[in-house]
Amino acid sequence: MDYTFVSALILLLLVLDPLGSLPIFISVLKGVAPERRARVALREGCIAFAVLLAFMLGGQHFLAALNLTPRSLEVAGGVILLIIALRMVFGGASTLYASEGEAREPFIFPLAVPLLVGPSAMATVLLLASRQPDRMWHWAGAITVAMVICTAVLLAADRLRRLLGDSVVAAMEKLMGLVLTAIAIEMLLAGLKRYFVA
Repeated sequence: MDYTFVSALILLLLVLDPLGSLPIFISVLKGVAPERRARVALREGCIAFAVLLAFMLGGQHFLAALNLTPRSLEVAGGVILLIIALRMVFGGASTLYASEGEAREPFIFPLAVPLLVGPSAMATVLLLASRQPDRMWHWAGAITVAMVICTAVLLAADRLRRLLGDSVVAAMEKLMGLVLTAIAIEMLLAGLKRYFVA
């Protein structure tokens, strides 16, 4: 399965799941002073973007250093995506990451990593880079747009939650989980097919 800019962007948005993570954004930022929330959200978004970009650019070297093939990464990425998707459908975003409600300003953990950029997002960009290394600019663009959207959602978390309501946010999360399940199965099957055919 070859990806285009648009399909890579959609996949990244489904994996990053900014709307499904709204409740956690709100609870984590609750302990931050209101005047600092925008600054913290921008900083965490930039850190998450840098982590994803580093994984994309260093993906080939990472695979080579660990003697991994793109096929194994594809299967592993599919398994991780499937687990995340099933949790989105049956559990909800709040079960993915524990939130202790500490009254301190988050730095890298838990907003940038693992909430914005978790194992599934890292596996996804590694997969894109290893499957189609000649299209790095497309993947960099898709990562940039996806992280801009995620950061915008993070900045507007309180307003979006009030505007949409809890039930709409939960419904959207489950819908994205269903779509992500199909993508995960497709990724798994593609990796297995490449392994057995090769």
